[in-house]
Amino acid sequence: MSKGFLPVCKQDMKERGIKQLDFVYVIGDAYVDHPSFGHAIISRILEANGYRVGIISQPDWKDKSSVTVFGEPRLGFLVSGGNMDSMVNHFSVSKKRRKTDAYTPGGVMGKRPDYATVVYSNLIRQTYKHTPIILGGIEASLRRMAHYDYWSDKLKRSILLDSGADILSYGMGEHSVVEIADALSSGIQVQDITYIDGTVVKTKSLDSVYDAVVLPAFAELQADKMNYARSFYTQYCNTDPFSGKRLAEPYSDHLYVVQNPPSKPLTQEEMDRVYELDYMRTYHPSYEKAGGIPAMSEVKFSLISNRGCFGGCSFCALTFHQGRIIQARSQDSLVAEAEELTGEPDFKGYIHDVGGPTANFRQPACEKQLKYGACRNKQCLFPKPCENLNVSHNDYVQLLRRLRNIPRVKKVFIRSGIRFDYLLADKDPAFFEELCQYHVSGQLKVAPEHVSDAVLEKMGKPRNSVYNQFAEQFAQWNEQNHKKQYLVPYLMSSHPGSSMKEAVELAEYCRDLGYMPEQVQDFYPTPSTISTCMYYTGVDPRTMEKVYVPRNPHEKALQRALIQYRNPANYQLVMEALKKAGRMDLVGFDKHCLIRPRKTEKEKSGYKGKHPVENFEKVKKKKAIRNLHQKQKRK
Repeated sequence: MSKGFLPVCKQDMKERGIKQLDFVYVIGDAYVDHPSFGHAIISRILEANGYRVGIISQPDWKDKSSVTVFGEPRLGFLVSGGNMDSMVNHFSVSKKRRKTDAYTPGGVMGKRPDYATVVYSNLIRQTYKHTPIILGGIEASLRRMAHYDYWSDKLKRSILLDSGADILSYGMGEHSVVEIADALSSGIQVQDITYIDGTVVKTKSLDSVYDAVVLPAFAELQADKMNYARSFYTQYCNTDPFSGKRLAEPYSDHLYVVQNPPSKPLTQEEMDRVYELDYMRTYHPSYEKAGGIPAMSEVKFSLISNRGCFGGCSFCALTFHQGRIIQARSQDSLVAEAEELTGEPDFKGYIHDVGGPTANFRQPACEKQLKYGACRNKQCLFPKPCENLNVSHNDYVQLLRRLRNIPRVKKVFIRSGIRFDYLLADKDPAFFEELCQYHVSGQLKVAPEHVSDAVLEKMGKPRNSVYNQFAEQFAQWNEQNHKKQYLVPYLMSSHPGSSMKEAVELAEYCRDLGYMPEQVQDFYPTPSTISTCMYYTGVDPRTMEKVYVPRNPHEKALQRALIQYRNPANYQLVMEALKKAGRMDLVGFDKHCLIRPRKTEKEKSGYKGKHPVENFEKVKKKKAIRNLHQKQKRK
């Protein structure tokens, strides 16, 4: 057994003197005991509350004995597909299999099944018929109610039903998993644990669920996509822990899935405690021979300072998972962790990131959120910053200054995203100046996503003029500081609302910027986002207005090729896209043109008659004979 790690086999239990574990945690990732991994946080939280937890990492889903290595746990099984949805982990947006898995030893692909949470849970249930199974992790969290599944292109039931599990803990889970454990430990039957915030349960009757908002039945969702759009928006409006209502989704007269309101956000003291638990801060040493865990290199020297996001981007699932209320760690906690990092033997003096979902969010959007919750039908930053928004980077600036002053720290980078509209709303320029002066490694990645205001409106992003203002000020600060630093904009193609017209507009922007991105993110319809709901239903669930949706794979390829119009391999696609958009003015030799015209093989042959194929073959033979004569003459 590796000292400090949780048990991973029966021998580890014996060495610790454990006869029976309280929980067995089955995960789709490799076992990494670091707070960037959800299974590490949940297992250490349970351990800190007196429960004994063992880890079964990436079991062989074709062999049910792979989940029996510890025997039956006293209280139940915990199941998570991993840090990523297993389908996103396995497939690109074009539904092609990815070649590597950053959460598996050596980056090897294929160590977890598709729909891992369902498969693992079913595997457990084959052997342990009555042992409680609790689902968690992002795959379960975002599939907790009926949802559109992009990979099968159909509406699916709540994952709680397909998995055969008893309870689903959604969101980050620290509060709910301890409450579930305490309830089970006190002798309460799992079917009676129906009341915990942050959980989803199933029931045969709504007689005892007196305060729930009843959503359309699953059959109604299947029959009419508009019902799904309305149901989804009801769910979206009830993701707040203070104002969210209990929701019930009928599947038959004797089967209902009930979502309790979200768990309350962690206090700063609770956040500090979570990240100060006894993590080993690395992967299990048994993976060393395979080359370690690739994902670990991205987070080993990074600091998580916050969670949650009030940005509200339509294509992001954070509203459903972490919520809109910012939860932040204290400066002292982060500084203490940074000082610990500097003692690592392979620390080179660089802290790679200090952030979270949005790096420059360090406090709730406004004071009332911690009492009344986030507004139901109003966004904090969209379409423009709310007049009640608390805009301040003072705490973040102080934190970054303290981190820069730690001995052995050469540079502190900010690599997680920043909201440039929030930055511009701050009248104090201190953060913008220090960002450019100290925290950019030559390039700053930002996410304007698009340039068409019509598309940006569907994305929930600020108007393009806001990004242009940010880019101008970024250039000014760098000029003032005598630095050559550049913005790397993330751009997205084929988002709902983007027709060929808007795609060409984005291509023209890249032309004017003199920038061709090496990679373009084609919109990926992942579960539980507003954008995915638009993709499936063809309407914006917020307004029920129709939205143009590029669904055809070829059209998506055309839109993606336009952004990378300089790539010769994309020439034919770009030409076709410009023809469809009626923008042949962009084919030519002028500076404003995207591509130049090419002569066809027929035109190159010089033939003008009525039989191009026959004549083309004759011309080719004549040219070949002429070239042969010329070679002989030169000899």
